[in-house]
Amino acid sequence: MNGPDEWDGRELPGNPGERPRIPSPRTAAEDHGPLPDAPPASVREPVDDTAGGPRAREAEPVTEPPAPLPLPLPAPAPPHRVLKSLLGAWALSACSAEETAAVEAHLTDCASCADEALRLRDAVGLLHPADSLDLDPLLRSRVLEGCLGRRPARIPVPEWATPYDAETAKLDALLRDMGEAEWRAPVRLRWFEGERPVERETTVGGVMGHLMAVDGLVATALGLPDPLGTAAPPGTPDPLIRTETFWRTPDEEHSPLALHAPWRDQSYALIRQVSFAGDRVAELAVPYGDFRLTLRDSFLDRAFECWVHAGDIAEAVDYPYQPPAAGHLHRMVDLAARLLPSALADRRRAGLAAPPQRLVEAGAPGRTLHLEVEGNGGGHWYIALDSPAALGTPDRTVAHIALDSAEFCQLAAGHISPEEAAAGQKGERDAIRDVLFATASLSRL
Repeated sequence: MNGPDEWDGRELPGNPGERPRIPSPRTAAEDHGPLPDAPPASVREPVDDTAGGPRAREAEPVTEPPAPLPLPLPAPAPPHRVLKSLLGAWALSACSAEETAAVEAHLTDCASCADEALRLRDAVGLLHPADSLDLDPLLRSRVLEGCLGRRPARIPVPEWATPYDAETAKLDALLRDMGEAEWRAPVRLRWFEGERPVERETTVGGVMGHLMAVDGLVATALGLPDPLGTAAPPGTPDPLIRTETFWRTPDEEHSPLALHAPWRDQSYALIRQVSFAGDRVAELAVPYGDFRLTLRDSFLDRAFECWVHAGDIAEAVDYPYQPPAAGHLHRMVDLAARLLPSALADRRRAGLAAPPQRLVEAGAPGRTLHLEVEGNGGGHWYIALDSPAALGTPDRTVAHIALDSAEFCQLAAGHISPEEAAAGQKGERDAIRDVLFATASLSRL
């Protein structure tokens, strides 16, 4: 018997002892390039005929494509008990597309399920819409009010300090939601000087430094430490000088995030100090450079500025922010309205307003402008035009201005110019212009 490698030449033709040749693999046609497209059946291609030259030969007919497979039958509808259990989810629009189609097809045939579906849809309409995940800015005030209604505080916060307490708490909540990168976000501060608006760009940390520096005027009046420390300018400089002094300190430049805790502690200290002192310090004078405010009005001024600059920060970091409560906003508008006669007199001394038409004794009625502030926190005020000491009365009204409360506050903050204020105006044009510009001049850095 021959082994596997022996060949006797008897099984296949060939010379004896010669091993058969195994052909090597042939390359595929596709390896030499794309195959030509097969011509359609209707095309005749010319070929040479040995008998008579070229002739046309029909191409082979193309085979018909196979018939399409039959589509599967639709799935049977779910049973009645399953569709009935889906009615609640269907009423809340929580079903999938297939479940919704099945339920709605079932409702056309089942009267009992259709009645229940209508009742569920009516019940869904009574549900409250989805609320925002952001906490209500007035939640803290409502919780405190409810707690104090059950058990009054032993040392209550004076009523005139509650707007400042509420606005600092709102700003504190905003700052807690911010990261370190957002503290370096650019913030544009705007106010009004003379006849033109002024802007200055800083960061969130710079705004908090400004609030700390100006709140320091109230702190030192109450005997608390000055946040500027030994860098505080001598005397009683205005808020702008104090702010620029604070901005030049190296700590503010290197660690803006570190300003949150000192500002919060300072606001707590101010509230605690006036809570212990009570109304005895309400008329204490707080110097602001070239003018003074009582402590009662100074806390309203600080609450207003805290709200305005918190809105600047919220706008810079794209954060929703709510205005003050109606009662607090009314007090802020009232403070601005009470400051208007003095602001108007200051502009007259600077040659920026028309002179008074007549002299009026202190406490006597004179020419009056009726300021009507509409909306949340609004009201009616009568502004004396000829003298800060004169008395504004309705029967001496020579002009009338109507403004929305939000627009009036934006004007008093210097965020819009007097020309941009969409005021309802009636009466003497000069008086209206002077009061609108005097409102804008209340703003400052």
